[in-house]
Amino acid sequence: MADRTPLVVVGDALLDHDLTGTAERLAPDAPVPVVADCAERLRPGGAALTAWLAARDGRPVTLITGVGDDGASRALRELLRGRVELIALPLTGPLPEKTRVLAQDRPVVRVDRGDGRTREATDAARAALRNAPAVLVSDYGRGAADALRDTLAAHPPLVWDPHPRGGPPVPGTRLVTPAEKEARAFAGVGEGLRATAHGAAELVRRWRAAAVTVTLGARGALLSYGEHPLLVPAPAAHHGDACGAGDRFAATAAGLLADGALVEEAVAGAVTAASEFVGAGGAGAALRGERPPLPATDPRAFAERVRATGGTVVAAGGCFDLLHAGHVGLLQAARRIGDCLVVCVNSDASVRRRKGDGRPVNPLADRVRVLRALACVDTVAVFDEDTPERLLSDLRPDVWVKGGDYAGADLPEAALLEGWGGQAVLLPYLDGRSSTALLARALDGAREGVPGGGSPTGARDGVASYGRSRGGPRPGVPEGVPAHGGERAGTEAGSPTGRRATRDGVLPYGRHPDGGAS
Repeated sequence: MADRTPLVVVGDALLDHDLTGTAERLAPDAPVPVVADCAERLRPGGAALTAWLAARDGRPVTLITGVGDDGASRALRELLRGRVELIALPLTGPLPEKTRVLAQDRPVVRVDRGDGRTREATDAARAALRNAPAVLVSDYGRGAADALRDTLAAHPPLVWDPHPRGGPPVPGTRLVTPAEKEARAFAGVGEGLRATAHGAAELVRRWRAAAVTVTLGARGALLSYGEHPLLVPAPAAHHGDACGAGDRFAATAAGLLADGALVEEAVAGAVTAASEFVGAGGAGAALRGERPPLPATDPRAFAERVRATGGTVVAAGGCFDLLHAGHVGLLQAARRIGDCLVVCVNSDASVRRRKGDGRPVNPLADRVRVLRALACVDTVAVFDEDTPERLLSDLRPDVWVKGGDYAGADLPEAALLEGWGGQAVLLPYLDGRSSTALLARALDGAREGVPGGGSPTGARDGVASYGRSRGGPRPGVPEGVPAHGGERAGTEAGSPTGRRATRDGVLPYGRHPDGGAS
């Protein structure tokens, strides 16, 4: 989009080769797989991949990197032509190349060649940095960031993606994005979430950065401002080709920060983008087509994408009017069966036909929002019919899940799934939990707690209201704190002090102003 903030990427470019074939036997002279019928694909690598992905997001991108006149450099220039503006820095040798051999889309071996390093900065590169509205450093330890360190120090970048071979980020960098293994090496800490959190806090202080986020692969990312960390979970765990996921994370985070997002928002968006990137097949798949990965908000396309990468699609259905522990236990168990979970939810009209005129209690938009907020749910699909057969025929899940309270009854969807090789299964269900029972208890409690059937002060329809009551203060909320929709307050994470912003009057991390948990 033309209104997206331009981004300058500084770093070390590589040329990546993928040799993809099939392996069905071992070589007769050594116990190694024979990869046959190989097809070769070239793609930008390193900082060039980061720049390519940022440009693919629809923003103007300039790449400052070392390239020469060797064959690999010429191939890289051609891959970037028309997409990324290139400002070349002189190299001491040929552009580094990385060749992966893959069998059934899984890496077997990697071969590296080329030892070119950036020799020096240029006036054109320094001028581009001084005038850049947003800068991302993708440091692969081959000299580009070091050559421009003085200019970067005067104009600290939004994001610095470090490498063990490279130098530290310049002080004042807004967000540094090491991978988990890199962060442990930089900070000198052991394994485990606690050690990672302590290491991230130490790196904030050592690097004098505003924030450090440690990418944790399928688990998401840990964000630290030097004190209590925020863990941002991935929306789904994908086990596809993770090559380039770190570049996707850095490009997304930098773009969101450039467009005005808070650090927390940028990290959350980057986690989602990296997760979808891996689910779509990683860097190799990203360059096969021009369209970006479809979001999980398109359930049918999402299911197709998971299937295309060899994943198992699991689906579960219901009204989910009042989400309770039985629902959550069922959905968590369903998600563990495969690689994604699609929840099929009845529309409001469908619920009314099944449950009566008083239902649903929660409208469709609210029910969908709550379901999507569950970490075990990848996407939600809505059906208007009384049963989900038509939707299932579109989604074609590998597994259809029902709660154990259907035991002894026919599963009408079972025969349908057999048509495409799927399987309907029952999962244990927590006894005694149901939306109908919860609603009945709530109504009984309301009648007993309000004499004469009236509503308490500040309540409407027997339910106490949240937020400011008309003409009066909100109980338990200090005067002057804005209601929902208030302006952003506090200090954003723009300095190493670690102070965080508030948004809409709500402190992040679920903390109250007195330090207690919400």
